[in-house]
Amino acid sequence: MKGFGPAEPADAGQGAGISTFLRLPRQSNLTAVDVAFVGLPFDPALIGPAGARFGPQAMRRASLALRPHYNPAQRIQVFDRVSAVDYGDSPVRLGFLENSLPMMTATVANVIEGGAVPIVLGGDRDVSLAGLDAASDLHGALSLIYFDAHSGLWTEKDGSLAAHGDLVRRAVNEGFVDPERSMLVGMRGGLRNAREYDEAREMGFTVVPWEELAQLGSGMLAAAPDLAAGKAYLSFDMDFVDPAYAPGVLTLEVGGPSSGQALALLRACRGLDIAVADVIGLVPDRDPAGLTTALGATVAYEILTLIACERHPEA
Repeated sequence: MKGFGPAEPADAGQGAGISTFLRLPRQSNLTAVDVAFVGLPFDPALIGPAGARFGPQAMRRASLALRPHYNPAQRIQVFDRVSAVDYGDSPVRLGFLENSLPMMTATVANVIEGGAVPIVLGGDRDVSLAGLDAASDLHGALSLIYFDAHSGLWTEKDGSLAAHGDLVRRAVNEGFVDPERSMLVGMRGGLRNAREYDEAREMGFTVVPWEELAQLGSGMLAAAPDLAAGKAYLSFDMDFVDPAYAPGVLTLEVGGPSSGQALALLRACRGLDIAVADVIGLVPDRDPAGLTTALGATVAYEILTLIACERHPEA
């Protein structure tokens, strides 16, 4: 084993101790660490049970049921290639993005500066700004591979930072993202106007709505590493998946991919040079059977595997 990896189930039962992702050690010292899972437990609500702020702890618990050492889909022994830890959660101020965003950005930046790739466990869509800000500060404008049922390109009307429907537009305006090297994947449902996708293409994005992606299949995502051509930010909103398979999200958009199709599309991104990734939009209180939570944990694990694919196994 290279560096840090998961404890064996017999040594760390699912009901024992503090849950960490994949039973990885909880550690802030990033010496000899390649990947760190980071919780950004933010959503706009001040109080109340419904919220994506509970997503990180829910995905950690769900990950305890995974068997993470060998990934048969990618045919690699994951922890022979990467050393991984759970970095814990960022401090936030619930309901106040303007106050929370600097704290979350600093947390992700600490992981990057420590030499590890952060995999962010969200949190609602706004937490992606923290990862994009932190990574672009080091690497410049990033490519963005954006799995989402929505484009993120709404026009901001009221000056509010909490209007997270315009996240991609803000990321471009801030210089965090290079649209010419970026792909928006899986959009569906009603649009603000007939030109919404055309506007995204005019900005430079490769736009693949779900209706097209369903026909093109995973081969379309296999082109993502060539398009990205450098450091990439991989973002996976759980509403990308059809709510029949992932009901625990903020905005239900029917007619999307199954969980199996979504994982196949994600696995097809092998070859990306991932600087930061996130799994966001999970609302555990809307997920009574745990389907979305289990899928979210699996998506985060598959992203870990994508990173491991680009590392050579330790001799």
